[in-house]
Amino acid sequence: MDFAIVPPLFLKILQRILYCLVLVNTLQSQMSSEAALQQYYELTEAMEQSFPEDSFETYDRKSFTAPQLERYLSQLFQRLELLPFIDGHHELKMNSFLHSGNWFMEMNLPKESIKAYKLFFDYYEKNQNKLTKNQQQELTEARLFAYSMTARNYEKLYHLDSAAAVHRHNIKITEHTNIVMYPSAINNYGLYFYWTKKDLDSALIQFHKAFNITKSQFPEHHLLGSIRDNIADVYMDQKKYMKAKPLYKMNVDFYTHSRDRSMQYNLDTARLVSAVAQYMDVSLKLNDFSEAEWAFQKMILIESDSTYQLNKKPSAKLEFLKGKEAYYRSQQNYSKAYQTLSQAETLSDSIFNLTSEINQQWQSVLNTLAIDRVKLNFRIDQVEKESKIKSQRTKLWISSLVSSIVVIVLLSLYLRRQQYLVNVKNKQLILEQSLEVKELKNKQLNDEVAAKKRDLSDFAINLNQNQEWARLLADKFAQLKETTGRARKNQIDEFEQELKNKINFDKGTLAFYERLDKLSAGFYKQLKAAYPKLTKTDIRLCSLIRLKIDSHEIATLQNISLASLNTSRYRLRSKFNLSSDENLDSFIQSL
Repeated sequence: MDFAIVPPLFLKILQRILYCLVLVNTLQSQMSSEAALQQYYELTEAMEQSFPEDSFETYDRKSFTAPQLERYLSQLFQRLELLPFIDGHHELKMNSFLHSGNWFMEMNLPKESIKAYKLFFDYYEKNQNKLTKNQQQELTEARLFAYSMTARNYEKLYHLDSAAAVHRHNIKITEHTNIVMYPSAINNYGLYFYWTKKDLDSALIQFHKAFNITKSQFPEHHLLGSIRDNIADVYMDQKKYMKAKPLYKMNVDFYTHSRDRSMQYNLDTARLVSAVAQYMDVSLKLNDFSEAEWAFQKMILIESDSTYQLNKKPSAKLEFLKGKEAYYRSQQNYSKAYQTLSQAETLSDSIFNLTSEINQQWQSVLNTLAIDRVKLNFRIDQVEKESKIKSQRTKLWISSLVSSIVVIVLLSLYLRRQQYLVNVKNKQLILEQSLEVKELKNKQLNDEVAAKKRDLSDFAINLNQNQEWARLLADKFAQLKETTGRARKNQIDEFEQELKNKINFDKGTLAFYERLDKLSAGFYKQLKAAYPKLTKTDIRLCSLIRLKIDSHEIATLQNISLASLNTSRYRLRSKFNLSSDENLDSFIQSL
C-alpha cells in the first residue's frame, strides 16, 4: 500500500481531537459557592415578596392565582437544588430544609414534605458538630417538631409502620429534654392510636401519660387543653359521658383565659368554641339541660363578642352552628334547628369546596413543576460533567499531542499490514466464488432435470388415469350395443351425462388446482425445499391434507379410487421417512 493514503485518514482523527479540545475549552465552569449563595438569597427575597409566609390558611390562599403558586413552588425547588453548591452556612441549609418540609406539610403534599424533612435529618446528623451551641438549641425544638410532622405525613400516606417508628424515635430523643416537645411527642403517639389505629385503650394510656407530664411541668401551656380534649373524646367514644363532661368544662375555663403562643398570644377561638360545643353535647346526652343552656349562652356570647372574631374563622363558625343546631333540636325548636343546620351545611360545603379547589390547584401546579424539576436536575448533572471535563483539560492537551505522534506511526504500519491481508483475502475470495458459481450451475441443472422427471411422472399418472377412464367408456359402449328398447335410451342418456361430467370435472378440477396452487405457494416452496423428491401430485396431496379435506373428497378431486389414494398416501409416508406410529396428517399440519 502507498503511504499517501495515511495523511487524509489521520487528518480526520486529528480534526476530531482538536474539536474535542475546543469544546472542552468553551465549557462553563461549575457554579461557585458564592454565586449559588447569591442566587439563594435572590430567590428567598423573591419568594417573600410574592407569597407571604403567614398565608397558609385556606381563606388566605384562595386569593393567589395559579401562576403565582407555580412561580413560588418553582423558586422553592430551585432553592433546594442550590444548597449542595453552597459551602458552609450549615444553619441556613438546615433552616431551608425545615422551611420546605413545613411548607409542604401545610400545603398537604406529604411525599414532598417527607423528602425535605429527610434531607434535614441527614444533614443534621452529618454536620451538627459544626454548629454552635446556640444554633443547636435553636434547632432542637424545630427538629423535634419535624419528627412529629414526618410521622403525620406517613399517617396521611397510610404507611403506618413508618409512622409508628418515627413517633417512638421522637419520644426517645425528647425524653431527656426539659421542653414541652416531650409530652407533645407522647400526645402525638396517642393520636396515632386514636385516629389511625382506632385503638382507644392504647391512645388513652399515651394521653394520660402526656397529660400528667404537661400538668406538672407546663401547667399554663395550651398543650394541656389539647390533651384534656383528646382524653374526653376517647371517653365519649367509649360512652363514658360522666368522665368526659368535667374535662370539657375545664377546657372551657382554660381556653377562656389562656393565650396560644403559636397565635401570638391571641384568644384561641376555635378551641374555645369546640370546648363549649362539646360540653353542651355531653350535657345533652346526660339530660343536664341547665348546663346545656349555660353552654348555649356562652356560645352566643362568643358570637357577639368582636374580640373573638368568630366570623373570620370558618372552622370555629361551623362548630358554633353545629352546637346551636343540637341545642335547638334538644329544645324541640325544629324550625330554628333546621335553619341553623342549613347554614352549617352551606358553610361546610363552602369550606370543603374551597379546600378541594385549593388542593387540586396546588397538586396541578406540583405536577407541572415535575417536568421543570427534571430539567433542572439534568442541567445540574450537565454542569457537574462539564466541570470534570474542564479539570482534565491540561492532561487532555498533553495526551493528545503524544497520542498524535504515536497514532501516525502505528496507523501507517497497521494500514500497510491490513492492505496486504486484504489483497490476499480478495484473491482467495475470487477463487472461492468461481468454485461456488460452478457448483451453483451444476445444482441448477440437476434441479431442472429432476423437475422435468417429476412433470413427466405426473403426465404419466394422468395419462394412465385417462386410459382407465377410456376403457371404462368402451365397456359401457359395448353394453349399449347389446341393449334395446327403453333401457338403451336410458343408458345413452347416462353415457352422455358421464361425458359431460367428465368435461365439467376436468374444467372444475383445473380451476380448483389453480386456486390451490396460488394460495399454497409459500407452503409449496417450503415443502419442496425440505423434500425435493416430491412430485407435483405429491405436493398437491399434501396441500389437500393440510386443508383437512376428507379422504373421499380428495379421491374425487384427483379422479381416483379410495384404494389408489391410500397407495399415494403410503408412498408419501415413505418419502417423508415416517415410522408406523407417526400420523401423516399430523405431520403435514406441523410443517
